[in-house]
Amino acid sequence: MRKYRTWHKVLVEQLADREEALDYLQFALEKYQADGDMLLFLRALRTVIEAQGEITQLAMKTGITPESLSKILSSEDALRIDTIEIILNAFGWRLSIEPLKHVESNLGHQNREGTDLDTAEETGSAQLVESPSS
Repeated sequence: MRKYRTWHKVLVEQLADREEALDYLQFALEKYQADGDMLLFLRALRTVIEAQGEITQLAMKTGITPESLSKILSSEDALRIDTIEIILNAFGWRLSIEPLKHVESNLGHQNREGTDLDTAEETGSAQLVESPSS
């Protein structure tokens, strides 16, 4: 009889590769930026954590208790950017800002003319990048 695996198990196996995990999180972040689906990003982050070594190992690297880390990752609330940074740093990754290829911003010019930056349209893009090895 054939033994079947769930899609989640196949995905976890694929994401054990660091480059695959980085690409997967990058995709999830881009989807979040496109449609605001934080739950998709959180699920992707949880899956990468599972594939790369589990909550307990991540907790040791971050200094966050496993219980707190599990609570943070199971919440439907948006993660704080410093929490994302701590988690990504544990994997040797970081968030990065880069210009959108199809949008030219003259925000600096508008700012000098008195445009309210709180109501200005967002034009930035963030991405995950692997930190250089020391």
